[in-house]
Amino acid sequence: MNFFRNYPEFAKGAMATVAAVGLVLVQPVVVAPADAREAPQSFADLVDVLIPTVVNITTTQNLPQQGPRLRDMPQLPPGSPFEELFKEFFDHRGGEEQQRRRGTSLGSGFIVDPSGYVVTNNHVIQGAEDITVILRDDTQLKAKLIGADSRADLAVLKVEPPAGKPLPAAKFGNSDKIRVGDWVIAIGNPFGLGHSVTAGIISARGRALSDSLDDYLQTDAAINKGNSGGPLFNADGEVIGVNTAIYSPSGTNAGLAFSIPSNQVKQVTEQLREFGRVRRGWIGVSYQSVTDDIADSFGLDKARGVLVANVTADGPAAQAGIKRNDIILSFGGQDVADLRHFPRLVANARVGSTVDTVVWRQGKQQTLKLKIGEQDQAEKQNASAQGSNPPGKKAPERDGAVTSTVEQLGLTLQKVSDQLREKYGLSDNVKGVVVTRVTPDSPAAEKQLQPGDVIVEVDQKAVTTPQEVADIVGKLQGQKKRSVLLFVERQGDPRFAALRLSK
Repeated sequence: MNFFRNYPEFAKGAMATVAAVGLVLVQPVVVAPADAREAPQSFADLVDVLIPTVVNITTTQNLPQQGPRLRDMPQLPPGSPFEELFKEFFDHRGGEEQQRRRGTSLGSGFIVDPSGYVVTNNHVIQGAEDITVILRDDTQLKAKLIGADSRADLAVLKVEPPAGKPLPAAKFGNSDKIRVGDWVIAIGNPFGLGHSVTAGIISARGRALSDSLDDYLQTDAAINKGNSGGPLFNADGEVIGVNTAIYSPSGTNAGLAFSIPSNQVKQVTEQLREFGRVRRGWIGVSYQSVTDDIADSFGLDKARGVLVANVTADGPAAQAGIKRNDIILSFGGQDVADLRHFPRLVANARVGSTVDTVVWRQGKQQTLKLKIGEQDQAEKQNASAQGSNPPGKKAPERDGAVTSTVEQLGLTLQKVSDQLREKYGLSDNVKGVVVTRVTPDSPAAEKQLQPGDVIVEVDQKAVTTPQEVADIVGKLQGQKKRSVLLFVERQGDPRFAALRLSK
């Protein structure tokens, strides 16, 4: 368009040509980013308000130290005048006697209540015999441990405010509202240097490092050793995370730091203050991901939710009416997107509360009322609680040698027998059909089935003979189904497998 503006003599003819061929010249439109915010010129005013709420933490503990041992005495010539001297020294200084020394560690924390409650990481104070909280003005206060949780890596301390004056306290923000790209400020005690401030942005959300309950915020704000337990603030001065871990080959800041979201911190610390421990929810089911094939087998529109593989007898889920083959779509008003998020929903549910649970059963949704139980010690070892079956009596098998091959799936099957129980280590109460061979490159091989697996159900129907398996598969193939759903047990571990039906 600038060309026509500079050379008006060409404009008339050019426009006629454009009109003749049906073209329209349009000025480019520049779209501004929605809700774009400029970087602040300074965080100084905000930091002045926030920094008094952050504390430095030092801990000391007695560590065992091996004293000098007689066998460490230097080798001396027999009869040397130093032999008795060294022997007396090593005997006197302890020999095998255990000596003690003081160990010191540094970390950060922040005040959450004017009466003196402080939040930090569990690993900052773990094993400590003495904990000291250092305020911004270098006032040192002895701290009492109120409660700690190693799995969440959080702890709550209590100090007595000096002269009985209320302490400045930080305010929790809503970590669910923080967005990737938002500004954040970290304040802490890196390398024991004292109150230090760094700034950055939220780099990612929902990071899992080692535990199924992990849900870290990732930031590029500089975090180093000693920052652990310190707060991560948003641009409004609210705590939206607790700085907990860094990823670094060198052990120093590499721009990859991880913070526990404030909504989780708030929930855990409230329980630590109330109970001295964390009471996590439990419903008594084992479950697995819903794949596209499984969704298709159940008539579900898309892969979502979690598929219930087993239900603990008399557990909360069983009492609510949840059954094996149910797909849990919603829990406590929150959609269950996939397997990764479900353990957190259950663990974070308040023990004793009743939540609405929406399940997909026989082609339609049902809403059940489920009362949340509490995880016991065994269930804490696994995010998805495993159901159990009462032991049964061994029954003699007379036709265990009957074998059949389901070629569509690539499986060779045999009815459960005493011989197969012994060969594959099957429990006395297991029922179904045993896989004795898997054809390479078959649908069964694709889903990693293996000899010793026990097929309990096919297409949600119990099976006890290879012929029943073959009949159901043949019927589904006649109905032009693309896959068949198997319920399989492997060494007591139940799971579903959706196998494609080969032509």
